[in-house]
Amino acid sequence: MTSTTKDFGKWRSRLWPVHHFELKKLIPMVLLFFFILFNYTILRDTKDTLVVTAAKGSQVIPFLKFWGVLPCAILFMLLYAKLSNKLSKTKLFYYSVIPFIVFFGLFGTVLYPLRDSLHPNAFCDMLQTTLPDGFKGLIDVIRNWTFSLFYVMSELWGSMAVSLLFWGFANDISKVSESKRFYTIFAMFANVSLIISGRFIKWAAKIREGLTAGDPWQVTLNYTMSMVVVAGLLVLGIYWWINKYVLTDKRFYDPGEQKAGKKKKPKLSMKESFMMLIRSKYLGCIALLVMAYGISINLVEVTWKDQLHQQYPNFNDYQAFMGGFSEKTGIITILITFFLGGSVVRRFGWGKTALITPVMLLVTGVAFFSFIIFRGSLSATIAAIGSTPLMLAVVFGTIQNIASKSSKYSFFDPTKEMAYIPLGQEEKVKGKAAIDVVGARLGKSGGSLIQQGLFFALNTAVVGVIAPFVAIILLGIIFVWIVAARSLNKRFLNLTSQREEEKAAEEAKELEEAEPATKVEAPVETANT
Repeated sequence: MTSTTKDFGKWRSRLWPVHHFELKKLIPMVLLFFFILFNYTILRDTKDTLVVTAAKGSQVIPFLKFWGVLPCAILFMLLYAKLSNKLSKTKLFYYSVIPFIVFFGLFGTVLYPLRDSLHPNAFCDMLQTTLPDGFKGLIDVIRNWTFSLFYVMSELWGSMAVSLLFWGFANDISKVSESKRFYTIFAMFANVSLIISGRFIKWAAKIREGLTAGDPWQVTLNYTMSMVVVAGLLVLGIYWWINKYVLTDKRFYDPGEQKAGKKKKPKLSMKESFMMLIRSKYLGCIALLVMAYGISINLVEVTWKDQLHQQYPNFNDYQAFMGGFSEKTGIITILITFFLGGSVVRRFGWGKTALITPVMLLVTGVAFFSFIIFRGSLSATIAAIGSTPLMLAVVFGTIQNIASKSSKYSFFDPTKEMAYIPLGQEEKVKGKAAIDVVGARLGKSGGSLIQQGLFFALNTAVVGVIAPFVAIILLGIIFVWIVAARSLNKRFLNLTSQREEEKAAEEAKELEEAEPATKVEAPVETANT
């Protein structure tokens, strides 16, 4: 009986490695991540629906990421780094989130209803007749500039709220021992938001079926943007609660240590921050991982979304499909994280876990592009099974994207965030801001620049034409990713071991200093007696 109880206890600790008292910290952090990711899912699906459907193709995405998202990400990082030296961490969080809530509320109520009078269609028609076909994506960015602005703000929300604010906050208040147990749980429960937001998106997209007049997409947008605003306000409320009731509990966080660390923290200029990033091989490896993921996923997604638009050219149909895609991604991510996430890190270590995502992208990416490139020779077989090449391309791309995103949420994000923990406070704050905001954007913009170059070189706006070249480049990027992950694993293990030795030495020194006081007090107490 005792042996059985012990075995059950070991099984339970592997499945749910959390003490009861730690729920006070774990639950609000899960809810914080839940609502941030809830908004991210709605915004991601809506931004793609807007720009791809309006431009009648995904050729607009590479131009948006390079000419819109990258400059704005750099400006945001500059402002964030400047404010981080002037504001407290709590105020910095509020000042970063509130502008996004205001913008998304205004988009649904003001910018979208006035789109016809705000978009320069006549000017863009003139550009289209004078410039080569390769410039069509750039012209579409200008033509639908309010949609482009929405796309940029949605992308920045992903980088700012998910990577910089949430994970930066989690790293700031978590120990390495907590991160190994908590981070996969954050991902597992927060990904429930993908299921809920996906179902909500499908419901909002299909609401047109009950309408007899008006713009169905306007109604859908009103519902989705209202939920974004509500979830954003809940993010602010939960963050306030954590600071007031969790971080004042010394079991989870020692304010005295944090204040002492804050006084010693130097105020670096942006130039010094970038130089630190370049000189640190450790941070350089993390940057390579982030950039490689951004480039790889961008190269695959643009081709897939072009096939998706051809299958679903209507706003609401496209949005409904994306909602279903997000829902399936959430379900699979939760299953992978629940059964494999935490146990994989604990059993196989950081290095092997970090390699899962690039290997997954390699396998599924090769399968997807092989079908895109060679599907012409499979027409007879496809017709025999009662489908079309376009529909199968959408299915293959959907499988690839779900597999890569589930792998990212379950393995890539937790291992990447764990890599920051052994770093000093200075490297965490400045290095993380540079990597997560600019590094991630450089990754996605790098993929966009590659695709733009191919559009111009081949003088085409057709995504399918550049697919064979994109596939070859993808293989090279994933190879660099794998090499960087292996290198970072060695550095992570060495740095973690170094930090543990330093901590042990400090504890031994404190114990040594305390012993003489004990020896002196003992005789005095005896004499008094």
